[in-house]
Amino acid sequence: MYAPHTDADIAAMLATVGVSSLEELVRVPDAVALKTPLEIPPALPELELGRKIAAYAARNSGATEYASFLGAGSYRHYCPPVVMSLAMRGEFLTAYTPYQAEVSQGYLQVIYEWQTYICMLTGLDLANASVYDGATALAEGAIMALNATGRHALLVSSAVHPNYRAVLKTYARGLELDVDELPLASDGTTDLSTLEARLADKRYAAVVLQSPNFFGCIDVPSPSARAAIEATGTVPIAVVAEALSLAALAPPGEWGAQIAVGEAQSFGNPLAYGGPYVGFVATTKEHMRRIPGRLVGRSVDNRGNLAYTLTLQAREQHIRREKATSNICTNQAHCALVATIYLAALGGTGLRSVAALNVERANTLMKRVTAIAGFSRAFASPIFNEAAVRVPASTTAARVLAGLQERKILGGVDLGRWYEPLADCILMNATELTTPADIDALCAALTAIAKEHDVAGRV
Repeated sequence: MYAPHTDADIAAMLATVGVSSLEELVRVPDAVALKTPLEIPPALPELELGRKIAAYAARNSGATEYASFLGAGSYRHYCPPVVMSLAMRGEFLTAYTPYQAEVSQGYLQVIYEWQTYICMLTGLDLANASVYDGATALAEGAIMALNATGRHALLVSSAVHPNYRAVLKTYARGLELDVDELPLASDGTTDLSTLEARLADKRYAAVVLQSPNFFGCIDVPSPSARAAIEATGTVPIAVVAEALSLAALAPPGEWGAQIAVGEAQSFGNPLAYGGPYVGFVATTKEHMRRIPGRLVGRSVDNRGNLAYTLTLQAREQHIRREKATSNICTNQAHCALVATIYLAALGGTGLRSVAALNVERANTLMKRVTAIAGFSRAFASPIFNEAAVRVPASTTAARVLAGLQERKILGGVDLGRWYEPLADCILMNATELTTPADIDALCAALTAIAKEHDVAGRV
């Protein structure tokens, strides 16, 4: 039954909170209030409104004409039509959190399969039902390491995605946690030459490495570095920003990572202007009780039938806040659903084929670009699907990118934004969606731009 408030009810409530009217209750402070009314057009019939919205959308149509070599943590990949055809079914669109197992078996099965896929790809024992994105996954993985060791410092590679490190440092301020960094080596990987000495005092809870790292370089610790980490009881954390790389490279579990965190946007999720994305956390059995989020388990019901249920959910919604493994209260499960359907649709063979194509396209891109006078690889390490390119001395990365954009090419990311010594470098990416024609257009544009800047410099 709907019972509206009477004028007397409203007056009594307003008096209780100390205001005289509803307008005063919701009054916007003068400092932020609009000084003039919004110029909102009048209501329109549905058909006319549709035409107006279509006209607005048409303003963005030029974006599809650009060739893109952007990467840096968000990647263009082909999504088979079957993925969204299944993921957008009504049964899935309203699912938030499957607390009632008896009416959520389908969704629980999907999450269970998602966990299984992540374990297979990372080589670890168990995975959670996803978190927000790769950056928050790293922060949550770091908290796991703190709880496991009782220490309050982290040693993080400078080659870990800058945005991931920024989120980690935000968490660190609230936890009174020290975050120190390992420098870059000349080949674009992490300089681990001082690792043993830095770990000697046993103050670090974890060593955090990313592979492929932010520069696309394969960045796996050597056996001696792994021995140094293990000897001090430090937890190795692997960051995976490009999940597709797990189909081509040795899984983190094989090179000693106890916790693997990362971003699975590449598995069927669109770029979508930066989100929503799908983070994952995988770990060994030793850390099972420390993992954030939820774990879905498989069992049987009282009739012996296969049944899925939320087996572990030590979140602040379920237990005392101070005892919770995480205060993240949702996991963008629909993104994990999309990723699961994508992985099931491609299978192991299909996923490896896509990963191999990414490696081939990236190496073709680098070979072609570095054949242009003045352009060179910034780092010599093997890469997955992106690499840093140094521009000619007569120009800058920013000027090259501006020239490319004028020619309807998004050439990559200016690394000087985060790394001052790399201000003359562009991070370029190629995936299976990068065509030979795209690379031809890029190389022709770079040749012209280099020539223009060389002439300008001599003049």
